[in-house]
Amino acid sequence: MTRKPRDLTFRKNDVARAIRAAQAAGVPNPRIEIDRHGTISIVAGEPPKNGTMPEAEPNTNATEWN
Repeated sequence: MTRKPRDLTFRKNDVARAIRAAQAAGVPNPRIEIDRHGTISIVAGEPPKNGTMPEAEPNTNATEWN
């Protein structure tokens, strides 16, 4: 029986594999980002000292949807 295509383009095993690969490469606390197309990215680096995320820059190319 064949499987139906689903909306998900990645699996739990894919994420686990990415985390294990990052840890094997010496990244102490890897952050995994997955975009809507299923591309898995590993973000390495120190988290901010105060525990908050930096403010995003305003998008000057944004289109108003009013």
